[in-house]
Amino acid sequence: MKTRNLILIALFAAITAVFAQIVIPLPFTPVPFTMSLFAVFLTGVVLEKKAAFAVQAVYLLLGLVGVPVFGGFTGGPGILFGVTGGYLIAYPLMSFLTAWIPELLHRKNFGTYILGMLAGLLVCYVLGTIWLAVAAKTGLWQAVLTGVAPFVLLDLVKVACSAGLGLALQKALKAAKLA
Repeated sequence: MKTRNLILIALFAAITAVFAQIVIPLPFTPVPFTMSLFAVFLTGVVLEKKAAFAVQAVYLLLGLVGVPVFGGFTGGPGILFGVTGGYLIAYPLMSFLTAWIPELLHRKNFGTYILGMLAGLLVCYVLGTIWLAVAAKTGLWQAVLTGVAPFVLLDLVKVACSAGLGLALQKALKAAKLA
């Protein structure tokens, strides 16, 4: 792997950790609002699929071993395997899908990145809902009501914003001969 790719993987793992610290706890759900999905999607737009997957895998491994990279400066297996673990575990797949779907469609534009992000968001919601239902010992419908419904609109805003910013970053990195 090229040094440039390693640097970008480390940089985007750090970006994800920073965005994860933007947390708003919600009183009606154990799942807080965070900006980490913005970074996950941005990773998939800016990097190629293997590097995007690696970024989020590194982020999860850092958190698993106790580095406080998860929301609220937390880390450790208790967080990764807690009620929000399913959402976190989806991150590598989300960033991979964000990068892969435009590649698969042979068009890397705003629309295809949106499709990739929506596919990733669906994976996040499915894994997160199932995990939340099991960890919180609640039904699937209750998990959807507390772990998905309050977040859909804001997550769609994150999708649109990260697609736009990601394409601008792609262009800037190419102009600087870094991509």
